[in-house]
Amino acid sequence: MGHAPTPGPDMHDPADLGLDPDRLQRVADFAKAFVDDGHMVGTDVLVARHGKVVLRSTVGLADREQAVPVADDSLWRIFSMTKPITSVAVMQLVEEGRIRLRDPLSRFLPAFADMEVFVGGTADEPETVPVERPITVADLLTHTAGLSYSILNQHPVDEMYRRAGIDALERGGSLAERIDLLATLPLRHQPGTRWSYSMATDVLGRVVEVVDGRPFDEALHARVLEPLGMVDTVFRVSDDRLDRMTSCYAFTPGAEPALLDPGPTTGFADVSWPSGGGGLVSSMADYHRFCTALVGGGVLDGRRILGSRTVRQMFVNHLPGGAHLDEVGDPLYTPGFFTGCGFGLGLATVEDPARGRLQATRGEGSWGGMASTAFWVDPAEGIHGVFLTQLLPSSTHVSLRWDLRTLVNQALVD
Repeated sequence: MGHAPTPGPDMHDPADLGLDPDRLQRVADFAKAFVDDGHMVGTDVLVARHGKVVLRSTVGLADREQAVPVADDSLWRIFSMTKPITSVAVMQLVEEGRIRLRDPLSRFLPAFADMEVFVGGTADEPETVPVERPITVADLLTHTAGLSYSILNQHPVDEMYRRAGIDALERGGSLAERIDLLATLPLRHQPGTRWSYSMATDVLGRVVEVVDGRPFDEALHARVLEPLGMVDTVFRVSDDRLDRMTSCYAFTPGAEPALLDPGPTTGFADVSWPSGGGGLVSSMADYHRFCTALVGGGVLDGRRILGSRTVRQMFVNHLPGGAHLDEVGDPLYTPGFFTGCGFGLGLATVEDPARGRLQATRGEGSWGGMASTAFWVDPAEGIHGVFLTQLLPSSTHVSLRWDLRTLVNQALVD
């Protein structure tokens, strides 16, 4: 039996929701230009206010090799846009009194009880000292635990991840095995002192698994995906969905994007460990539903997944001392990209738009994915936007995250 895709969201007149239709068209033109200029194979962009869609534009090809156009129900690798979804499941357990933000990670995963911190030496011969305090659940949600990623090239610990075979994208094995192996390696810095983008959200997936008592993929489905009607958001693409799967491409200087993972034979069709940090495939309709629930304070179509105060707490800056990302964070993308931004519980926050020279709103939450996907939720204006494409790495055109917000916010007229 096939899976019925979520019907595409209904369109609303932008003028009825306080946006100038002609000015809003700049958003669609911007997304289309990536395809017209040969930078991306296909794009899909959506803008909504108060959960009502005011713009939707699909351009180009979902699969260049098979000449399949981007469709309303195309499936996309959202990679790190998985993180906010996992973070919602964690916050549900906080609301149930089963996890506290200040709880030590070792309460749930004893392998993390006696962590060491890298202080010198090399990946071959690291010098380490014991942690000054345990990693907490809040450290994981804010990427301040001291964990890292094998895909980074910032620190000797990153190289140690690679040598240990801890690739966040590697398929096979179990979530428990992956996280137990992670616990054997030193941290980049003392917990709670700096922001380092990392596999922290994968660790949280394992925490959810342990506390909830179900495999993480089942727990996430029951807690978040099913209540929100996200019928196409999955860790493994089933055979009956493969014809809707986009192909993934890589940036190639001076040439068209190179095919990396063909949709019809994607690695996401194989069983793998469920990565809470980057393992989901989703559709525009589904991610729109997720954003609508956040902008609505945790409720969608009468089904509440989080309390409104909890959602508000997720959008508050939780970095050490209330500092901004550029002050306590290891650079991701270009220097200054996150000036004026903080980090909440599972997503980046806008703290000081003027300092960052951003056409953005204080209190926004956002993140993106490795294949150049992006989203943001602006509770103050009731706006959310989602941009989907499949081009690695995300740093190729990363400024699109701010450009899209500029183009949406300039269309607001109320």
